[in-house]
Amino acid sequence: MLEVVTLPGEILSRKASQIAEIDDQIRDLAASMVELMYNSPGCVGLAANQVGRSESLFVLDVSSHKKTTTGHGLVVMLNPELIHVSDLETMREGCMSVPDLTGDVKRARSIVVRGQDLTGQAAVFETDGFEARAFQHEIDHLNGLLFIDRVDSPSGLHQRRRYL
Repeated sequence: MLEVVTLPGEILSRKASQIAEIDDQIRDLAASMVELMYNSPGCVGLAANQVGRSESLFVLDVSSHKKTTTGHGLVVMLNPELIHVSDLETMREGCMSVPDLTGDVKRARSIVVRGQDLTGQAAVFETDGFEARAFQHEIDHLNGLLFIDRVDSPSGLHQRRRYL
């Protein structure tokens, strides 16, 4: 059973390794991450380093979140990279790996992301709104960044009032 790594877990600040071969271990990891995501209240995404693994893989599903306007359902993406970003907007974010804080973070309103799916096929997603923010949040994890690394000033950090 996977467990979420929280600060000060060192793996959270390390860049994930590209996945060269998609084998049963990678598929099992993805399935376990999906299960953990769906069983964690309020969770809409999870990166591999959040569960102690260094592979460039995340899972995401924003379809049940109230802020979702655009959604692609369950996304399992390997080796993702942002290939287009639009203008920025600031919104509040939280993270299972930083359970006591939320923060005001600037992110692109719309994005295009390229990576691979679990079959090794190219996967490209064009999205906006809350889903775009979630994609960027998970890609940051894979680059060793947390939302708190993107907060402009101490006044942009807030004690979490409740955790879902």
